[in-house]
Amino acid sequence: MTSRPTMTIAEVDRLLTGPGGFFETAREQVRGREMSVLAGRHRSLRDLLAASSKHSDGNARYYVFDNGRSATFAENITRVSSVAAALRDDYGIGPGDRVAILAANCPEWIETFWATVSLGAIAVAMNGWWIGDEIRHGLDLTRPKILVTDRPRFERLGSRAETPVVVIEDDFERMVALHPDAALPDNPIDEDDPAAILFTSGTTGRAKGSICTHRNFIAYIGCAFMLGARDAIRFPVEGERPPMLSLAASPLFHISGLHACAITAVASGSGHVWTTGRFDPGKVLSLTEQYGITRWGGVTTQIWRIIEHPRFAEFNTSTVSSIGGGGSVWTPELLKSCRAALPLAERAVGVGYGLTECSGLAAAAPDDLLARHPDTVGVPLPTVELQIADDDLQPLPDGEIGNVYLRGPMVSPGYWNDPRSTEETHRTDGWLLTGDYGHVRDGLLYLDSRRSELIIRGGENIYPAEIETRLDDHPDVHEAAVFGVEHRELGHEVKAVVVPVTGAEVDTERLTAWLSQTLSGHKIPAHWEIRDEPLPRNAGGKVMKKVLTGESDNTFIED
Repeated sequence: MTSRPTMTIAEVDRLLTGPGGFFETAREQVRGREMSVLAGRHRSLRDLLAASSKHSDGNARYYVFDNGRSATFAENITRVSSVAAALRDDYGIGPGDRVAILAANCPEWIETFWATVSLGAIAVAMNGWWIGDEIRHGLDLTRPKILVTDRPRFERLGSRAETPVVVIEDDFERMVALHPDAALPDNPIDEDDPAAILFTSGTTGRAKGSICTHRNFIAYIGCAFMLGARDAIRFPVEGERPPMLSLAASPLFHISGLHACAITAVASGSGHVWTTGRFDPGKVLSLTEQYGITRWGGVTTQIWRIIEHPRFAEFNTSTVSSIGGGGSVWTPELLKSCRAALPLAERAVGVGYGLTECSGLAAAAPDDLLARHPDTVGVPLPTVELQIADDDLQPLPDGEIGNVYLRGPMVSPGYWNDPRSTEETHRTDGWLLTGDYGHVRDGLLYLDSRRSELIIRGGENIYPAEIETRLDDHPDVHEAAVFGVEHRELGHEVKAVVVPVTGAEVDTERLTAWLSQTLSGHKIPAHWEIRDEPLPRNAGGKVMKKVLTGESDNTFIED
């Protein structure tokens, strides 16, 4: 049972961000527009990295991989400095140049990223699940000066790249050894210089490269730290707590791996245990017991697989005091299952809302809020502005569904080499069109659907998330996806794809009756599909509905 909070979220935010507060905010010009920013922030990722030498004098553990490879913060800085010197002196990498990284999660991925951004260059975080044509698209779009890749993905490219290549298994250690005594670069870096290009999921066409600046990354860190401070103040813990040690099971090319793990660890001094290879919930449970992991984070599919593992009860998970994640909305059933699986967790679950274009975090809901409003994604974090507006950009009142817009220092300046897409989503006044439909009620944000997934049946708007949430509440339903199928007269009809709980049998008539208890008739699916296989998801954990409809193939390779 969640303990009673000592302060409200609004009270804590005022305490933290007001004059003299630990996260004091100020109004500053950002790319020609005034907005709220943290006053005492780092001004680049390199500054953030250099400051990590102070975590236990650099001797604190930055990461440990499940294959035994590990590094302290000091060791990481030493190797990053050597890699940066090699990129600069041997490959001619300088400010603004692109360095593409195409590899499975590994220390070399992390080192290449930090070396690149420390030079003022731009890390191109290529999707490690891509195959040949997708890889070539990413290279053609960003035109990197060098490609750092592992052997399996280099072979997947299918032909010798025009770009110079460093194959991690063959070339990386030699590159590090060339400059063993190098220091971190010291060339100027501006806050609004691009630091990385992260690709959107690409479920509706070619993936776009979202630009993430140094300011964007630092703004994310500020939001993440304020989120942690909220919990610490509202739910003070008596006695000594073990050092934070988090699970890192998400790909580094995604915000859940890069922002939430690799970068947050450098900022906070907390270590991460990284998994390699195909996601294995049994391995996660074993690592939790072995290392005393205190926090599980990841996308919803990963959390489901951990807590439903048939040998879950055989492992000691008593060190886990919090669970968090994003990528898709956490259903009430998942929230209840997490609390039941970890009854000793002080703050069992916290969820966040964000997207690649806003550096991954814009709103969040702690456990006590989710207990009362399980379908919310929370309240905006300080420095984040939220607006619900119609298609004519007119703000809408509480409770009305409209476009979700975000503004703040965490919002990307646009897409790399794609002015048309940038113009469509990044308004000149700084507001980002997220592509989500949602509404605000009593200060809480609720998501209703992705804009591209809206079903229009006979002129009536139908939001798939509403139907999916109701289906997920059925005890025999493990997961569900809802989308529109074309109809000559109505425009669309509703279709639901349902995956039953293991061992359960679902009947479409019973499901129809279940939906009819809370939903009007035009929202009830006219078409059903019951499948035994899990729903196809991308690296961010989002269901790929284009795969379900047959409009695209599932080309993701998880290895």
